[in-house]
Amino acid sequence: MHKALSVSYLYRRFFALTLILCSAASASFADESQALGGLWEIARGGQLYDEWYRVLGTSPPRYTHPAYPSEGRQEGSTTWRCKECHGWDYRGHEGAYGQGFHATGIKGIRDKARSDPRQILNIIMDETHQYTFEMIPLEEMKKLATFVSLGQIDTKLYIDHETRRSYGDAKRGESPYQTLCAVCHDVDGKRALTTREEGMDGPEYMGTLAQNNPWEFLHKVRFGQPGIPMISLITLPAEDIVDILTYSQTLPAE
Repeated sequence: MHKALSVSYLYRRFFALTLILCSAASASFADESQALGGLWEIARGGQLYDEWYRVLGTSPPRYTHPAYPSEGRQEGSTTWRCKECHGWDYRGHEGAYGQGFHATGIKGIRDKARSDPRQILNIIMDETHQYTFEMIPLEEMKKLATFVSLGQIDTKLYIDHETRRSYGDAKRGESPYQTLCAVCHDVDGKRALTTREEGMDGPEYMGTLAQNNPWEFLHKVRFGQPGIPMISLITLPAEDIVDILTYSQTLPAE
């Protein structure tokens, strides 16, 4: 009995300590976010990472980005999208964009997570990236830097790279999908999306995107879709959004 009580006591102490550490980490993130403008700025930065010129309602450069590799398969304005080189999983050539239609051989941005946003701002404007305040105003560029620093998550914790299956709970994801997402995307997810992956035939549905490009799905649910009034769900824990993704992978893809 004494031994059992000791184990139980130690377990409770361990659990309490874990809660304290998690709370401290959450508070630290909240403090950093607040100091840099809050979650809205991070969400805005995530959309800028996706397609900054659509977010800002401006015209992008029509020429191919000077740093875009000659072996790449894109050209023109799309090469100015941050995601086009660094990927939806933020891992560049080490992630989903390591091969295929979007492969460039360029590194990702994972090593810049939690970096000083001022340092990131300088990188955005350096000789390689060549973004200017005429393209992206300073205040918006700060939001992009804030996203790179504080908005990234490690997608390897939530999505299997080989199978593209997410590690969430479809049952738990059904309720938020049916109450939040279905308003615009329908209960079966078959209201066609506004964008479509290059090279795809036919319409793209929620199930299509969730199954074929879960990293893009995760990014857009967390930050919203540029150019349309799609909400950001960044206030939800990443695990809850992964549950929505997992449920959406059960929806029709065609």
